[in-house]
Amino acid sequence: MAQAVRNRTAAVRTIRSAPPKKAPFLIGFYRSALGKKYVMAVTGLIFMLYVLLHMFGNLKMFYGPAQFNHYADFLRDILYPILPRTGFLWIFRTVLIVSLVLHLHATYSLTVLNHKARPTKYQAPRHYASANYASRTMRWSGIIILAFLAFHLTDLTWGWANPDFVYGDVYHNVVTSFERVPIAIIYIVGNLALFPHLFHGAWSLFQSLGVNNPRFNLWRRWFAVAFATVVVVGNVSFPLAVQAGVVG
Repeated sequence: MAQAVRNRTAAVRTIRSAPPKKAPFLIGFYRSALGKKYVMAVTGLIFMLYVLLHMFGNLKMFYGPAQFNHYADFLRDILYPILPRTGFLWIFRTVLIVSLVLHLHATYSLTVLNHKARPTKYQAPRHYASANYASRTMRWSGIIILAFLAFHLTDLTWGWANPDFVYGDVYHNVVTSFERVPIAIIYIVGNLALFPHLFHGAWSLFQSLGVNNPRFNLWRRWFAVAFATVVVVGNVSFPLAVQAGVVG
């Protein structure tokens, strides 16, 4: 009996002392701060490419309703009939949704890690010498962008916030939406909030991926400024054009 108890006790100690099972490489890598920074960089790059292509595609609005609506139909027919109609569009939307979830989670997790590493906030302005306005406002610009994205979907994708919404007539929906001054202001403000977010994202992208050299910092800054400016100016031109009567 005593021997059985001793054997059972030894078995329990062996189980307790056994090393924990390792998580898969990708999960283990993501748990590290470096992994989260890589995820933020990659998902940020996906969003950067998306907003740039989205802006360029919407420039077809200046060519009139036929060209703009044809462009919208083209997006639904990408890779058709290899995929069902709108199949590629839904795959792309899924990628964007997953990227958004990962981006938000990585951002939150890094914030928690930073707070644990430095529980007390900076007390003197000089501690912000290495940070610029864009990096210090990323959290607030991100919240504004999320709110703007939610409104944008309800306005021009689902049509809940657009009383004149006509399914399939994208040009009509955009024009009737931007003809309302409060809505035009919302789109302008949302894109102005996007500027510092894009600037800081484009600037820090290279650093997060390990491409960080003082010789390239000036180039990185000009790239970040140019990228954010092109996207925001292009997006803001749409409500301004409708309000000015250039498009309508």
